[in-house]
Amino acid sequence: MTATLAPARLARPRDAGWFTQTGQVFRRWMTGTLRQAWGPVMSLIQPVIWILLFGQVFSSLGALPAFGDGGYLAYLVPGVLMMTVLYSGAWAGTGYIDDVGSGVMDQLLTAPISRTAIVTGQLLQQLVVNLAQSVVVLGIGYLGGVRYDGGLPGIALALFAATLLAAAFCSMSCAVALTTRNQVALIGLSQVVVLPATFLSMTMMPADLLPDWIAAVAAWNPLTWAVEVGRAGLTGTGDAALVAGQVGLLFALAAAAFCWAVGSLRSYQRSV
Repeated sequence: MTATLAPARLARPRDAGWFTQTGQVFRRWMTGTLRQAWGPVMSLIQPVIWILLFGQVFSSLGALPAFGDGGYLAYLVPGVLMMTVLYSGAWAGTGYIDDVGSGVMDQLLTAPISRTAIVTGQLLQQLVVNLAQSVVVLGIGYLGGVRYDGGLPGIALALFAATLLAAAFCSMSCAVALTTRNQVALIGLSQVVVLPATFLSMTMMPADLLPDWIAAVAAWNPLTWAVEVGRAGLTGTGDAALVAGQVGLLFALAAAAFCWAVGSLRSYQRSV
């Protein structure tokens, strides 16, 4: 009597979880950033110009009561901090356009990987770079003579606001990139949004010194929300309820922009 051997069950590789997938996407983008670190480094030239040159040129404005005891440079640094992450975020989608052109995006979409993991991994890489840039900007401001009376908690609050703003604009940039799939279109749309957002905000001037119509628009500008939160944290002053409301608005904007980016990725997949 011969024994019948049951066929051995083939072991199936366990599918990677969402966090593992996100981590692999993050690693891929971070590796590329480290290999071409000149890009994030060169983007810090503009904050140096704003803080050390622009701040000095308009330093006499610090005598006005609207700027408080810290002077104009102390008022300007939170604005430059948020402008830096805004400008960097506006370019976040260029990596997706490169992936679309090289065929890498199509390979990703045929792999068993979550679409939200694709977006989240790239977004995390952008936020890490923006956080590093934000710390450098605050360091430049400190070397320029600005002191942060809010201490470490205030600095952490300013960096948190910068991260929320970066998450919103990075996600929007990626959504536009996946929709247009064109570098020129992304650059053009970014300029249309970034420049008006800068000058229709309270990054460089308080509401009391702005024309009434600009002050009204600036009150609903996400850049103003982030700047005011950062300014409140760095100076250790401000209305806690107002700050909490502005943080909530930034979080809602970042969440909506993230959903737009994921939706744009799925729309791209259906179109190819």
